[in-house]
Amino acid sequence: MIWTALQRYSIMLISFISGIILARLLTPHDYGCIGMLAIFMVMAESFIDGGFGEALIQKKRPTQDDYSTIFFWNIAMAIAMYAILFASAPIIARFYGIPLLCSVLRVQGLVLFVYAFNIIQRNLLRKNLNFKVISIVTIITSVTSLTITVIMAYQGFGVWSLVAQNIIAATIPAIVFWFYIKWRPTLVFSWQSFRQLFSFGFYMFLTHLLNQFGNQIQGLLIGRFYNSSIMGLYSKAYGTERLASQSISQVMTQVTYPLYAEVQDNKSTLANMIKRMTMTLAYVTFPLMFILLLCAKPIFVLLYSDRWVDSVPFFQVLCLAGLAFCLQSVNNQSISAIGKSKVMFVFTLIKRIMGIAFVVSGLWLFGMKGLLVGVVLNTWFSYFVNIGLVSRYIGYKWWKQLANLFPILIIAVAIAGICYVTGGILNLSLYADGLMKFTVYVALYVLLSVLVRLEAYQYTLTIVKPVFDRIRNKILCILARK
Repeated sequence: MIWTALQRYSIMLISFISGIILARLLTPHDYGCIGMLAIFMVMAESFIDGGFGEALIQKKRPTQDDYSTIFFWNIAMAIAMYAILFASAPIIARFYGIPLLCSVLRVQGLVLFVYAFNIIQRNLLRKNLNFKVISIVTIITSVTSLTITVIMAYQGFGVWSLVAQNIIAATIPAIVFWFYIKWRPTLVFSWQSFRQLFSFGFYMFLTHLLNQFGNQIQGLLIGRFYNSSIMGLYSKAYGTERLASQSISQVMTQVTYPLYAEVQDNKSTLANMIKRMTMTLAYVTFPLMFILLLCAKPIFVLLYSDRWVDSVPFFQVLCLAGLAFCLQSVNNQSISAIGKSKVMFVFTLIKRIMGIAFVVSGLWLFGMKGLLVGVVLNTWFSYFVNIGLVSRYIGYKWWKQLANLFPILIIAVAIAGICYVTGGILNLSLYADGLMKFTVYVALYVLLSVLVRLEAYQYTLTIVKPVFDRIRNKILCILARK
């Protein structure tokens, strides 16, 4: 988890730097073009993986035939998906009314081959909990791709600099992992392995496909009914919010899924793991989302310049969705780890039908504001369905999970209210107001956590304290040698 955290927060720092620089070199139109194509890229990637990546992790002892079979399946699907995207590019460009998207999609689609080539190696590293290598490679890749992207943006390449960033970010890890991992495919395609993994992976594929479509449907609608600049503003708000809401959860869930799979037969142990992870995530992420909501305007002006200030209302509404989104993976992964892929698909279908209904009806009735409210309702509805599944199949009852989260939410909301009222009374300048709200929020949150002896606070300490102890001991050892 330490290595995964190092990776995640290094990427966050690099992303912030990237956002600050590129927001001044590129326009909302440039980001909008990439955002409009996102749904087609993620759907194609879902078809390539087909759920087999998670199937290989969920299977306790996969064989060489298993890995080779899925490797060649991934390559074949990459060829098929790229052919479809290449042929559909002119139609998609006409759909949005932007001819440039045809060329952009055809070039960016080349990432699919790199993605297919790299899936097995990345999953081998995850299954063996070798997050150190993943972290080091990812950090180096991010710095490299950022450098090249900034140079291209400065030279006036516009949207093509973002295309180059995506291709470079996928290519470098693929090359490094290929030479680092000694595994090589054998010339075999085992239908027996395929059928065995397909029985689990197929429903995971459908689940992932539905989730990706549900997450991207608002981008498709905004791109169709609004212009590329509005799409760019939404993409910046959405990307910044997801960076925050996933910052902690992705660190934990990358590590916990292989561990969930190992204890899948012990429901009480699994339930306890879910409880600790859920409360720890909520304790850290809930205040983060409220701080970002309160300080949204100074943050966007400081990081991205006045050009992006119209993204602030979008971002503030999406932060309310981030409160639920940060907890999604903990519950989802536990159901996947115990092999209930068919159940996940059925309930994901229900969640996504309702989610699309929320988003589409919100857009139809109230325009852009209604769409954003639909996104929030979609996220919370999905969360409640997820905790219902955990309650039924693992035994961590839904009402217990809500009861465990309730004190954290109450404290987070109460302090947010105090900071908002205080800001209105003091009427400070933009940056002073943001600094005041941040300082007051953090101070009151920690103080109340200690005073009421919040259980989630104790869980968080059990993770953080060993890390600091380890760092302190290493420093003492270095000083002792001197």
